[in-house]
Amino acid sequence: MKLSEIKEILPALEDVAFQLENGAMVPEHFHVTEVGQIDKRFIDCGGVIRHEKAVNFQLWDANDYEHRLKPSKLLNIIRLSEEKLGLEDGEIEVEYQSGTIGKYSLDFNGRAFILKNKMTACLASDACGVPAEKQKKNLAVLTPAQSAGCTPGSGCC
Repeated sequence: MKLSEIKEILPALEDVAFQLENGAMVPEHFHVTEVGQIDKRFIDCGGVIRHEKAVNFQLWDANDYEHRLKPSKLLNIIRLSEEKLGLEDGEIEVEYQSGTIGKYSLDFNGRAFILKNKMTACLASDACGVPAEKQKKNLAVLTPAQSAGCTPGSGCC
């Protein structure tokens, strides 16, 4: 989700809620402790120089049980960040601590913002020697004609 998208959604909400992909809710008394822009410059394992930018939100469970962040307050924090930091519209990355600090992408299901798990990946798989993953087939759904023609190297199994 881009920053422009969350800015369009917030005015229509009564409350701001965040939920993990597994269904667990971020406690409703969370704080947004940071809104910023992260610029990442790096070299991948294939030697290619890369540059990524993301808008960063940091959520914090402060055990401040009376706190509730309203959509208008979050929108004001975003606008202030745009004004003071020159935030550019970009994909939002959310930091939230469960077992350790996790980084999530953001989605919206009509009620809550969903913290979607991010995964690492090789950006230069052609250069580092990792073989392409083979397509897996469920042998239980093969027809007798398909299974009869299964020979080594045919790709059927």
